[in-house]
Amino acid sequence: MKLINKRRIKYYLHQSFKYAEGILFFLKSILSERQFMYLSCVIVGASSAIAVIILKYFAHTVLEFATYIDNISHLPYTNSILPIIGILLTVFVIKKFLNGSIEKGTYQIMIAVAKKSGIMPRKQMYSQIITSSLTVGMGGSLGLESPIAITGAAFGSNYAQNYKLNYKDRTLLLACGVAAGISAAFNAPIAGVLFAIEIIIVDLSVTAFIPIMIASATGTIVSNLIIKEDILLSFKNQLVFDTGNTFYYVLLGILSGFFCVYHARMFRKTEKYISKWSNHIYRRALFGACLLACLIFLFPTLFGEGYNSIKILTSDTPQDILNNTLLSGFSSSEWVLLLFVAGAALVKTFAVGLTMGSGGNGGNFAPSLFVGSYLGFALSKLLVMMGMKDIPIQNFTVVGMAAVISGLFHAPLTAIFLIAEITGGYGLMVPLLIVSSISFAISKHMEKYSMDIKSIATSGLVFTSDKDFNILTTINPQNLIKDDIKTLTTAHQTSDIVSVFSSTNQTFIPILDSEEKVIGIIQLDKVRPIIFSTFQTKFTPINDLIEPAVVMSYQDSTKIFMDAFDSNKLSFLIVQKDKKYIGYIAKSDLMDNYRRNLKSYRID
Repeated sequence: MKLINKRRIKYYLHQSFKYAEGILFFLKSILSERQFMYLSCVIVGASSAIAVIILKYFAHTVLEFATYIDNISHLPYTNSILPIIGILLTVFVIKKFLNGSIEKGTYQIMIAVAKKSGIMPRKQMYSQIITSSLTVGMGGSLGLESPIAITGAAFGSNYAQNYKLNYKDRTLLLACGVAAGISAAFNAPIAGVLFAIEIIIVDLSVTAFIPIMIASATGTIVSNLIIKEDILLSFKNQLVFDTGNTFYYVLLGILSGFFCVYHARMFRKTEKYISKWSNHIYRRALFGACLLACLIFLFPTLFGEGYNSIKILTSDTPQDILNNTLLSGFSSSEWVLLLFVAGAALVKTFAVGLTMGSGGNGGNFAPSLFVGSYLGFALSKLLVMMGMKDIPIQNFTVVGMAAVISGLFHAPLTAIFLIAEITGGYGLMVPLLIVSSISFAISKHMEKYSMDIKSIATSGLVFTSDKDFNILTTINPQNLIKDDIKTLTTAHQTSDIVSVFSSTNQTFIPILDSEEKVIGIIQLDKVRPIIFSTFQTKFTPINDLIEPAVVMSYQDSTKIFMDAFDSNKLSFLIVQKDKKYIGYIAKSDLMDNYRRNLKSYRID
């Protein structure tokens, strides 16, 4: 009976989806392209918001359960055990149901835009929700924003594919999904738009802003209708700026910039160490999760996203953060509170690396907010305790989040407006501008690429602020390789060279050895003086005509090819694969592709 009911439910759901899909295809046929795009933005925005709601409620429910149990025991035993279970379950799901791999990090969206025509795998619409809810929801020290962004992007991309939309519309809907997800997660529509533009899509026309704004607003509305305010990161206190504190905000910006560099570098080292600790995925997951559990036992605020602890720090009773910790008996000591907060900020870096390296899934956005707030609190608390000035600690705690987001993600506008929106006003706009710009400048000087794309930016896979470089990344050099010319070996005679040039349109001949490795080239201009002399043709050794060739690897990126063309002033480059000649690339073909992609690069 139950089996029959399940089949009926599945059948009715399938029919409902088909019916809805039919309606949308009908609307696509009667609406203009722009009108259908606006409708699509609303649908994608609502879908992304629903994904946010599922993730947030699951994470919040688990946190409440763990807090309830730990209130009984007065120590974070549950907080320490749950992350181990969550990471092991995440690894199990990835291995058994997701073909053993899952794409992590928002740079996957940028790769989809740069190299895959805005196409994202269908499994990204559900895999990120499942795995990140198990990891972060059960206490892994990561954030949900990166999985939310990837899920939203996947919704937009697959929706566009389903309704046969072109590359520009597909990329635009991908950005809409990202913006809606971020705006729903923080109740911050402006920050959602800026996140999509500043981090994901680097070149948009003014008209492209409208669909993204519609999607972001939709995400916020759907989220507000369902999610309770206490689940989201928000602040009710009205915060104002005192110009007398300007110097201290500058100090916070400088400290945050250097801390961003520390956080990014130590995170990468920790993640790399744990990910290579063992080839056995479950053994590696258990080892990393157990180390994480130890850190969470010492610093319970490392559990999950950590947003609840940020709210505590900005409240009138920040000492409550010591509840259910080994230091709960010293909650009245300001120095103990300061050392605990500073220690948690430093240790969070390792907790994030352990969670990610051991096989968990999540993002760095929430950890950035975490360490930023803790850093702002620690600095302002220290200054107050030293008697330097009555500094508003709540302000510094909030502003510190913008400083670290700006420095780590190289996204100052997103950082400024995100914090402005979640604080419910623009009273701190000036200090937000100060700390974000200083932190960004220091971090950018020491780390060329942002934390999220550092590992792949140099390989030419993602978009950067260099527009020419961005366009080059859309060209696949392997598709431009030609093998339509004759080659010779050193065993051939000079007469064979003359024969090739006289019977073809070739201007050069690759010379190979017996293993098809390129020895050099012979150019027509070199042979031209002897081509009409029978005597010289007969007695000139072939080796006298061979010139060194610039040989490229099959795996080289388009930028490397372009740099080789420019530095050597050549019109063609020889290409080898596994040390064997496979063809050549003409500069004219590369430039033709560049010009074509230049026309379609800007998203209107």
